[in-house]
Amino acid sequence: MASFVLRRPFALTSALKQLPKATAPAARAFHSSPVKQELFSQRSSTPIATTIAKSRPTFQKAFRRYDSSLQGIPNPAASGTLGQRFLYGAAMVGGSVVALNLVFNREQREDGGMPPYERAYLNDTFLHTGLGLGIIGVAASALHRSGWSYRLMSANPWVVLGGGLVVSLGTMFGTFSTHPDNYVQKYALWAGFNVAQAAVLSPLLFLQPALLARAGLYTAAMMGSIAFVGATAKQEKYLYLGGPLLAGVALVAVSGFAPLVLPVTAARTLMWSERIWLYGGLAVFGGFTLYDTQKILHHARLAERGQARKDVVNESISLELDFLNIFIRMVQILGMQQRRK
Repeated sequence: MASFVLRRPFALTSALKQLPKATAPAARAFHSSPVKQELFSQRSSTPIATTIAKSRPTFQKAFRRYDSSLQGIPNPAASGTLGQRFLYGAAMVGGSVVALNLVFNREQREDGGMPPYERAYLNDTFLHTGLGLGIIGVAASALHRSGWSYRLMSANPWVVLGGGLVVSLGTMFGTFSTHPDNYVQKYALWAGFNVAQAAVLSPLLFLQPALLARAGLYTAAMMGSIAFVGATAKQEKYLYLGGPLLAGVALVAVSGFAPLVLPVTAARTLMWSERIWLYGGLAVFGGFTLYDTQKILHHARLAERGQARKDVVNESISLELDFLNIFIRMVQILGMQQRRK
């Protein structure tokens, strides 16, 4: 259960850190970037819609990196026509799939392929993962239009972090402990878990829709290619990764909290914490996708032998957390690429 706790997407709530001084530099990365001081002041009599419109560029500026030397580097993915960008992205995704398959999938299954019961269990899990992400997207959009994003960013970041953790973990553990035969309670708690994620992630909708769409596409491609490797690899080949990945996600979580406790003058430490959170997080949650895929197939075999119960809802939560954590980092990477044009 510790891995589920540490995989909660802390990135957004830590981005809402209130500055100790109004003159502090506003040039940090997304997970450690301060938003302008007035955004955290008490709510005024200005209408919410007007304030949200004013806060949009402020939230977008939170993606600026304080390492300004990178802005002069040309970025081939951000230049050229739309067709060239599409081809460039397709080549990256296709190359990644081939490379992952060659490196990690040299020892394939020896049982003649995936049996029908494993395929059905895996497909049901991915179906519930897609439904959960759809609930998060629809709920986040509705909350954002209602002004929730502004109220969230105006609140105390520690209250947001604590409240988000309590609701998310409560609904998640409630879902885990509910028997699959109790459909109403289980799906209600699962829906509550997804809405809790949407409530925390709704301020991402201040960003450009095209950027969010690209981040979602790249995340789906990355997870799909890794899941394919896990599904076709030798049985239980990557289940040993659970321990190392738990240590890695703990390090990533600690680096995500660094901007909340370190002063803005510790620029070098903040720079390394940002890199660990961003690139280390991509590696860790990519590894979790591989591990979770093989764990799902392992549970399918246990359920077929009657040694475990089938519970695709519980299985889907781990994949949802992998997707959300990779997606947040993809958003930050694409935002940095746009500023290098």
